[in-house]
Amino acid sequence: MSRFSELLDDFFYRPDEDVGGLLEFAAGSDELQPLVPEETPEEYLAFLLEGECYAVPIRSIREIGKVPPLTEIPRAEPWLLGVMNLRGDVIPVYDLKLRLKLTDKASLVAGPDAPPPPRLARILVAHTEEGPAGVWVDAVKDVVRLKPSMLEPSPPGLGGERDCVVGIGRRNSELYILLDLEQALA
Repeated sequence: MSRFSELLDDFFYRPDEDVGGLLEFAAGSDELQPLVPEETPEEYLAFLLEGECYAVPIRSIREIGKVPPLTEIPRAEPWLLGVMNLRGDVIPVYDLKLRLKLTDKASLVAGPDAPPPPRLARILVAHTEEGPAGVWVDAVKDVVRLKPSMLEPSPPGLGGERDCVVGIGRRNSELYILLDLEQALA
């Protein structure tokens, strides 16, 4: 018998071989090991407000559009910028910067005296209980996928007007301030 045949003979199972210990070992491996649940990432739409990166679950956004001409509403709340016509539907457009206290005064964006909107500004049309609503953002950044392990609760002490901040998302070195749009528009 050649050296190679001897090696193969040692390697493979022979019917006359005692394998009792091996069978006991293999019998214990039939038990199912507890599976570690796979984290399912959720998609968020990231956008900029006053240079800060915010994100909302993408399922809460109906569409993203360029800023159309807005019609001013007299004596409306300061964070209501105006209304827009979206394929025959009149939709209110809100300024989250005021709700989040990122600015003290709403920008002039509606009416005949309004300058043209910045090139990167967009309107996010969101699903709300009261119907669609528009949210003015400075720019849309991208869609990010965040796993539950990448989310942290909202920092303490943000009560009052900032109760729409529901957490912080981390992806690599980037931070995303997570918002509840329904609460922000309430």
